[in-house]
Amino acid sequence: MSNVPWLTAMLVIPLVGSLVVACLPSSLASRARQVALGFSLVTLAVGIVAALRFDTDSSALQLTEQHRWIPSFGVSYALGVDGISLSLILMSLVLAPVCILAAWHDVPEGGSREKTYFALLLSLVPFMVGVFAATDVFLFYVFFEAMLIPVYFLVAGYGGARRGQAALKFLLFSLAGGLVMLVALIALYVHGPGGADGFMITRLVGLEMSPLAERLMFVGFFIAFAIKAPMWPVHTWLPDTAEEATPATSTLLVGVLDKIGTFGMLRFCLPFFPEASRWAAPVILVLALVSIFYGAFLAIGSKDMLRLISYTSISHFGFIVLGIFAFTTTGGNGSALYMVNHGFTTAALFLIVGMLIRRRGSAKIPAYGGWQRVTPALAGCFLVAGLSGLALPPLGAFVSEYLVLVGTYQRHHVIGAIAAPAVILAALYILLMYQRVFTGPRPEGVDRVRDLTGREKAVVVPLIASFLVLGLWPKPALDVVNPAITKTLQTVGIADPAPSAGAQATSEGSAK
Repeated sequence: MSNVPWLTAMLVIPLVGSLVVACLPSSLASRARQVALGFSLVTLAVGIVAALRFDTDSSALQLTEQHRWIPSFGVSYALGVDGISLSLILMSLVLAPVCILAAWHDVPEGGSREKTYFALLLSLVPFMVGVFAATDVFLFYVFFEAMLIPVYFLVAGYGGARRGQAALKFLLFSLAGGLVMLVALIALYVHGPGGADGFMITRLVGLEMSPLAERLMFVGFFIAFAIKAPMWPVHTWLPDTAEEATPATSTLLVGVLDKIGTFGMLRFCLPFFPEASRWAAPVILVLALVSIFYGAFLAIGSKDMLRLISYTSISHFGFIVLGIFAFTTTGGNGSALYMVNHGFTTAALFLIVGMLIRRRGSAKIPAYGGWQRVTPALAGCFLVAGLSGLALPPLGAFVSEYLVLVGTYQRHHVIGAIAAPAVILAALYILLMYQRVFTGPRPEGVDRVRDLTGREKAVVVPLIASFLVLGLWPKPALDVVNPAITKTLQTVGIADPAPSAGAQATSEGSAK
């Protein structure tokens, strides 16, 4: 079993599944949903088996595979995972069947459009696995750019009234960031040792280069990842895309694919460009603060539920970036865990709102009011998801947000103190939305609306369970990501700040 290519299996199974779904004969077109769900569950099972073979005490890449692909250009087919990438892959594999189940009735006309829709959803899975598992930078870039294709067609083909404009905006922003990163990637290869495996991550860490060259390459990578994350001011594609896409597409886009931005900062920016990372950190921390408050204020004023959730994600990604560039073990662990918690929380919010839209026919908040009296179970699930979004203990997001703030304060007291009040804004945009949508007198004309169906319960139950497990028992997840975070900070050359005299005295007094 030690030679089983687990990561390749996680790529091949959903890819084959998407082709099977797309090629189903017209007589079996109505089975596209079931086939897609089946392949996604098999992929999840493979991912769980592979995760059980992961050594949580090691910071080295595991489950590795390497084969020459284009040796004349130094490109290899190379995969491997550390604790951060494994956590994100497992999160992706859990969300894939959940989203397929939630999208069960997204294409009511059926036929070839339904087959294509579920084939495109399933085709995102190998890209999600590949982009987190690639240990060859050029292979990472291939996955990074190729995933734009299914996302574009999912938005442009199955979105709302302005789907074409939103899909094009998403594509242009993403392509622009990718092209900037490609220039930096080529420059990095030129500075590297070259050879048949010259794009391998392990061969590009610790290169000697001039400060100017390192900073320019860092900026090239960072711009691409900031667009993907998304951070202010390169975030404007996200609200438009999330508003027009189907809830399942928005979930995979915001809950998973946008994590590539913050993951890339950890996996590439910090280890490849340690001096440039330290040089750029003050500016990036300010941008992260702006993202936190900008996203929160726009969420408070939003009248569209889908746009509101996308604005909250801009704020949350600001927290994640804050923890990364605080350069502390606590902050880094918080950011890695935050990526996972945000994925599950955002999925719950988007998919529950999608259930509301299917019943009411509108995403506009003023169209609702009193729906707690119509769909009490649905309202309760939204409240739990919203409380996770505002980081209320004992839900998972609280642990990650607390670690980010503590880790930031350890090194940057002022920035940590400024970021902390944002938790109040999170409470405002979540609770105000709940009040406007669910409280009040019973609305007229909705007497025959059903509450949560069995299929919808199967969608929300695993998501709510993830909030509780990661909130009440975060230690296993932190044990998985901590070695990788520690190794990354060692590569950057920054140690955790020493405790202050007051904290040290308190610690000594407690020990006595």
